[in-house]
Amino acid sequence: MISSSLQEQKKELKHLDQSELVELCLRMARYKKENKELLNFLLFHQHDVDAYVEAIKSAIQPDFLDLKSQSYYCLKSLRKILRKISRQAKYMQSTEKEMDLLLWFCHQYLEQVDLESKHKALQQIFIRQVEKLHKLNSKLHEELQFDYQQEIDNLHKLASRSASWYHL
Repeated sequence: MISSSLQEQKKELKHLDQSELVELCLRMARYKKENKELLNFLLFHQHDVDAYVEAIKSAIQPDFLDLKSQSYYCLKSLRKILRKISRQAKYMQSTEKEMDLLLWFCHQYLEQVDLESKHKALQQIFIRQVEKLHKLNSKLHEELQFDYQQEIDNLHKLASRSASWYHL
């Protein structure tokens, strides 16, 4: 089945009354967890994104504290955490807030993960997130770029001191 374009859907939605729109939104939220989470963000958290970011951090913090010592299970947990962060960042549509979450993730990684591990995939998770921080930073306004670049540089220094496998 071919779906109509977003433009056509937008025109059709303009012709619906409020009760029909509410019914459509609730029906969409029933079918997929992501739709429900997005609707929740738009209804309750869109007005205070900073508080939402803090709520995300506090919700994910226990996952970091429960990381297993075995590299394989630690890797699976870290990927799960990153999926959560990516999904929430997609809802916020804010590069700045995504940067905040990724910086927080990197700091948590350095605190909670066994940095002596020789497991390449575990090391690559951190390296990929630092690379992603650099890409996101280039999309920001110049003044914000400077501030975030300082934070990224501090992260580089901390990682270089903490992890023998990490080099600038």
